[in-house]
Amino acid sequence: MKISNCKSVLSVLCGLIFLAPNVARATDEAEVRGTVQRVFEQLKSRDYSSVYDALPASSRTRTSRSRFTSALSRAQNMYVLDRLEIGQIRVSANVAVADTVLHGRVVSPIETEGKIVVQQYLVREDGKWRVATGDSATIKKFLAGNPAFGRKFPIRQPRVYVKQNGNWIEFNVPRPSPRR
Repeated sequence: MKISNCKSVLSVLCGLIFLAPNVARATDEAEVRGTVQRVFEQLKSRDYSSVYDALPASSRTRTSRSRFTSALSRAQNMYVLDRLEIGQIRVSANVAVADTVLHGRVVSPIETEGKIVVQQYLVREDGKWRVATGDSATIKKFLAGNPAFGRKFPIRQPRVYVKQNGNWIEFNVPRPSPRR
């Protein structure tokens, strides 16, 4: 009887050991999804100070809160965010990437429907996921520490689309020329 109970307990423990990584992965993915959604809602409601708080420490060190929030405030007159689609999420140690589509409306210089297809990069600092999208220095640092993940999910530039005659047309954003 005791041996039978012992075998049952061992079987359950072995099963839990094999399930633990899947549970941890699901928890990480849920946390990443929640962070991306929360930051989108903060952007949508123009709570730029809270968006600043979601940046990695290195980003906050390089850019002051007032500079960051004023830059986003200036951009708010050009577009309005409506909704967010979060696709596949991949997590490896302290770095994650989430495929997203941000839907909204361009209001200046012309009025039209728009969307941005972008990979959201996140890094985990002090147990919290931080959005590092747009901060290539921080992303590169974390990907250097995890080269297999970096090869699998290289940094991709966002793609911007506008709706024209019922079709999505890619809008090529002019890139600033490098300083000399």
